[in-house]
Amino acid sequence: MADLDALRLRFARALDAARSPEGGPDPAPYADNLLARWREPQRRYHTLDHLTAVLDHVDALQEYAADPDVVRLAAWFHDAVYLPERSENEERSARLAERALPEAGVPEAKAREVARLVRLTVTHDPADDDRDGQVLCDADLAILAAPPSAYAVYTAEVREEYHFVPNDAFQQGRCAVLRRLIALPRLFHTPYGREHWEATARYNLAAELEMLSP
Repeated sequence: MADLDALRLRFARALDAARSPEGGPDPAPYADNLLARWREPQRRYHTLDHLTAVLDHVDALQEYAADPDVVRLAAWFHDAVYLPERSENEERSARLAERALPEAGVPEAKAREVARLVRLTVTHDPADDDRDGQVLCDADLAILAAPPSAYAVYTAEVREEYHFVPNDAFQQGRCAVLRRLIALPRLFHTPYGREHWEATARYNLAAELEMLSP
C-alpha cells in the first residue's frame, strides 16, 4: 500500500526544486489532485503502486538525467489521466502538466519539458542525446524486467484494466504491443537499464507473446 504522506513529500520536493526562485503556492493541493487521479477506480496496474515504482526507478537512475526533478514531475503526470478505453491518455496528461505546473510556480520552459517527456511515453523511444527521456522511459518500462511472479501480476492487472475487451480482441491488441516493444532496437537506454534489465525484459516479453499467440 502506497504511503500517501511520503508521496506528498516527494511531490513537494520535486516541485520546489523545479520552481522559479520566487516559489509558488502550497504544493499540497496539487499533490492531492494527482494522488486522487492515481487512485481512480478504473485503474488496476496504473495505480499509486506503479507511480511509486516509477519514482523509485527515477531515483535509482538520476545520475543519468540532465534534470532529475523535471523527470520526477514527468513521472507524476505521465499517467495522471488514464481511461483504458481512450487512446489519448498521454496527450491529456501532458496538457494537464502544461496547465498545472506554471500555476504551481514552475517556469514555462520546464513545464513544456515535463509535457514533452509525458508524450514520449507513447513510444518509449527517446533520442540518443535525450538523457531525461531515457531515464523516464527506462523507469516506466522497468516492470518488464520484473521477476516472473511480479511480471505475472503485472500482466494480470493490465488484463483487469481492459476487462471490457473480449478475450480474442485483447490478445490481438496485447500481442501487437508486445511485438512493437520487441522490435525496438533496445528497450532500455541508460547504462544501468541496458546492463540490468534488457535481457530479462526481452525474455519476459517473448514468453508472454508465445503464451498469447495462437
